[in-house]
Amino acid sequence: MDGIIVIDKPQSFTSFDVVAVIRGLFRQKKAGHTGTLDPMATGVLPILLGRATRCAPFLEDTDKEYLAQFALGVETDTQDNTGRVLRTSDHKVTKGELEQVLPRFRGEILQLPPMYSAVQKDGQRLYVLARQGIEVEREKRPVTIFECELLSFDEQQQTGTLRVACSKGTYIRTLCHDIGIALGTYGMMTGLRRTKACGFTLQQAIPLEEARQVMERDGTLGSRVLPIDAVFEDKPALRISQAQAVRFSNGGGLALERLRLSDMRQKEDGTVYRVYGHDGIFLGLGMVSAKKGELCILRLFCGEDKG
Repeated sequence: MDGIIVIDKPQSFTSFDVVAVIRGLFRQKKAGHTGTLDPMATGVLPILLGRATRCAPFLEDTDKEYLAQFALGVETDTQDNTGRVLRTSDHKVTKGELEQVLPRFRGEILQLPPMYSAVQKDGQRLYVLARQGIEVEREKRPVTIFECELLSFDEQQQTGTLRVACSKGTYIRTLCHDIGIALGTYGMMTGLRRTKACGFTLQQAIPLEEARQVMERDGTLGSRVLPIDAVFEDKPALRISQAQAVRFSNGGGLALERLRLSDMRQKEDGTVYRVYGHDGIFLGLGMVSAKKGELCILRLFCGEDKG
């Protein structure tokens, strides 16, 4: 089985747990995930099957969207409600005050990676040090918050929900923590649901338990597997001749002058295409090299997977 199945990850499961379940359901030797979700988080988790695992390097830098629940007045060592409470505050924040600080957290901002994270320091994961009670200096990292919208806020309970669209590497729990500090109090994340990742949305996702039930009931889970090229729908498509397909599939570049690229913009250096054979079968990705005057191989998805 080659393709992508988008799972709605349940709480308490690690991303690797989900991969193990899907691998078992499909009896699939080669499978992986993209865009790790912490056990407390739920939502969109694309699982790559077979040759689709070759997509992984192209999905690492994709943007994501979340619904984040938060509570003000509490700080924990993990910046979420799974951690140990460090400080509390009785300071009450109004909805208006909260909305006034949110613009500070839109656009490119700097975040300090939390100690409970997979970031490495001198070859060690920060969370390993944190579990030993060790805190080390970290450098702030630039991330981009495209949207940060307050969906709800209970002034009495000091709890609410944010919708966040952000770049890779953004820590939503750190965002909740930093918003609390900006308001003169504390903040922690209390729930996280990813609604979009790698171009896929919740509407395309199937809950893990439902996936199990479908496979046990009638074995039709394969109908939920998306083709590999679904990952690259933002790239223009290019159909080539049979002779060109043979050359491309064997790793050879294709002369731009022999391709149907009439518009000069289509020949711009670095332009990436989804390449299809004359029969409509997806072969892989090609990238324009103006210097060589060729469409060069970027990644092949045809042929046997020996990995």
